[in-house]
Amino acid sequence: MLIKQISIFIENKHGRLAKVTDILGDNSIDIRALSLADTTDFGVLRLIVNYPDKARQILTDNGFTVSINDVIAIEVEDKPGGLAKTLTILEKKGIGIEYMYAFVNSKPNTAMVIFRVEEPEKALEILKSEDVHIKSPDEVYRV
Repeated sequence: MLIKQISIFIENKHGRLAKVTDILGDNSIDIRALSLADTTDFGVLRLIVNYPDKARQILTDNGFTVSINDVIAIEVEDKPGGLAKTLTILEKKGIGIEYMYAFVNSKPNTAMVIFRVEEPEKALEILKSEDVHIKSPDEVYRV
């Protein structure tokens, strides 16, 4: 089960991040998770939101460059080594991780991890075969 993540390319200018979040909030788009990476001139804001297609359209209509990428969301135990178990599985099977971010889940003693991999369908098959708790889009968008 792949999750839609929106990526917004924003200039490193005062107020641009606030503008994105204002637009989303004004349109009842709820941010479930985010990651921000920046360079000297621009940043890439990666978001998991409750309505990714609507968010993309609204932000595009407001002049932002937006793309949607498929990512995987898993639930891990919120304890030392909880994430390492899954990463070791992927590493042993030759699946490279392009990037990832995590947050504490609403379910006690768990965390949610979002990651993008080189071969998402293959990664999903491997994770399923290893009984990793893969989150569905509904579970992620409605956290």
